Amino acid sequence: MAAAFALLPVLSARAEDVHVVELFTSQGCDDCPPADVLLGEVARLPGVIALAYHVTYWDALGWYDRFELPQADARQQYYVQQLHLSTAFTPQAVIDGRISIIGSSRNELLAALQAAPASIPIALGLSHDQLQIDLDAQRLPTPLKVMLVGYLPHASTAVGAGENAGHRLEEFDIVRTYQTLGMWQGDKKRLIVPISSLAPDVSRVAVLLQLPEGRITGAALSTVR
Repeated sequence: MAAAFALLPVLSARAEDVHVVELFTSQGCDDCPPADVLLGEVARLPGVIALAYHVTYWDALGWYDRFELPQADARQQYYVQQLHLSTAFTPQAVIDGRISIIGSSRNELLAALQAAPASIPIALGLSHDQLQIDLDAQRLPTPLKVMLVGYLPHASTAVGAGENAGHRLEEFDIVRTYQTLGMWQGDKKRLIVPISSLAPDVSRVAVLLQLPEGRITGAALSTVR
């Protein structure tokens, strides 16, 4: 498994070259556990930020995912529109805001990681219980949305109902906080976010820069707790 990843030069040497893999998943979906595990493997690759958004629409089967967020549903619907998809589904992986695949498809995911990654540098730092986000001046074709995603690296959940009833699921890089910090016009900019504004179980954050049509053009991560 590790050898399969080693065969592929996922990133160049530049620290700002980062791929973002966003998985839409649910504890109520029996096709999702393999995608969750694959996301955990991909997250260990250099130059990859992996994020798992737990959607709400599997609740009808009787199991309420403890990590589900309405913002996950909205994020997935955004990609349905921007990528001209017929519908949302799980497990769905979106790579760099450009490519939608079945989230458990190892070969498709590895192939998608060979495309040019996000490359606008973002500097993150911690000071006085605050996250500091620094963006250098850039000439941009259009303003970029600046997003902050707080996540939990790992959790284990015993599922009591739904399609995964009786199973214990291992889940990775679980999104717990998702917010838009504003639009960036390309000027030199510093943003400050209090760590206290993040969900209590968040220990890592990712900052994403995204074009209106969906493509992610910059990304960085930091441990905050």
